[in-house]
Amino acid sequence: MRLYSASRAPNPRRVSMFMAEKGIAGIEVVQVDLGRGEHRSDDFVGKNPLAQVPVLELDDGRTLSETRAICTYLEGLHPQPNLMGEGFEERAFIEMMDRRCELQLFLRIANCVRHTHPGLAMLEQPQFGAFGVSQGDKVRATARWLDGVLAGQPYVAGERFTIADITAFCALEFARGLMKFRPGQEGMDHLQAWRDRMAERPSAGAI
Repeated sequence: MRLYSASRAPNPRRVSMFMAEKGIAGIEVVQVDLGRGEHRSDDFVGKNPLAQVPVLELDDGRTLSETRAICTYLEGLHPQPNLMGEGFEERAFIEMMDRRCELQLFLRIANCVRHTHPGLAMLEQPQFGAFGVSQGDKVRATARWLDGVLAGQPYVAGERFTIADITAFCALEFARGLMKFRPGQEGMDHLQAWRDRMAERPSAGAI
């Protein structure tokens, strides 16, 4: 199999961290240079018509895109350590938290950065600055909610590390770099402590 990735992009980082947590090896990683527009090439668009990374190319030539779909496939191939839930009930609650982190935190961070950071103007045209600022405000509202969640449990989805922690961590690291967002500096001590614990995991350095 072959994974098309981009080392500085947050969604590919989610897949890389997921793979590292599972100890998955043997998948060739191909770096796609977003700054040079390689994701818009005819060859890449043939693999993903939406021109986005990551993309997992299977041994039979089929291609699978969308971060969570790729992780679901890899979880099926490598069920242990389990990161998406044992049984339908745990899977449902983990997916709920993962989706909340993806849609209410990760996506809003991405929208804020895409529409306010001058370095991303080449990738996001047109930019709508006011929209980006409003998304940044909503990021902080979601982060305060997550801070409250983590006041009562050690991990995003409960008592153990799951894919929801990967999504939330990669989101916050994206915000840390391009929004200069530090939860602890804004009174979110539980979220900051959780982030610091996640950063100590070996998988946090996977690209």
